[in-house]
Amino acid sequence: MRTPEEALAPRAEAVRDRYRATLGAVPAGVEARLRLALAHGRLHTEEAVSELRHIVLTDNALGGRVQQLVHFGQLLALGRADPARIHARGALHAGADIADLVGVAETSLLTAGVPAYALGIETIVELTRAEAAGPAWGVSSK
Repeated sequence: MRTPEEALAPRAEAVRDRYRATLGAVPAGVEARLRLALAHGRLHTEEAVSELRHIVLTDNALGGRVQQLVHFGQLLALGRADPARIHARGALHAGADIADLVGVAETSLLTAGVPAYALGIETIVELTRAEAAGPAWGVSSK
């Protein structure tokens, strides 16, 4: 007989698949939230968040590439380094290139100041180094 967690495993995997589709990998924070949700009977909350995220990202006139670039820029403006890294990587997964990321960082200079710009450039430098070294960034592509 399967445990309750084993019975929910396919649903949790479906949530992971949505992140893989938009970001190319599952962020470590999402994995942590899924573990907690599974352990405490709250998977439905993560499914709801995933569904809303999916609707906003895929049923949108901007398309995946632009959506990820917008996320990157907004997160730079908010000073959120880790999520900015995830969405910079997601933008590359969706077809953006380094020049697009630099453009977003430069735009953030005007809208959010030098700290946002510096965070953007730092993120891009880290991303290019990480890409040269192979998969990393606290995400799982499994």
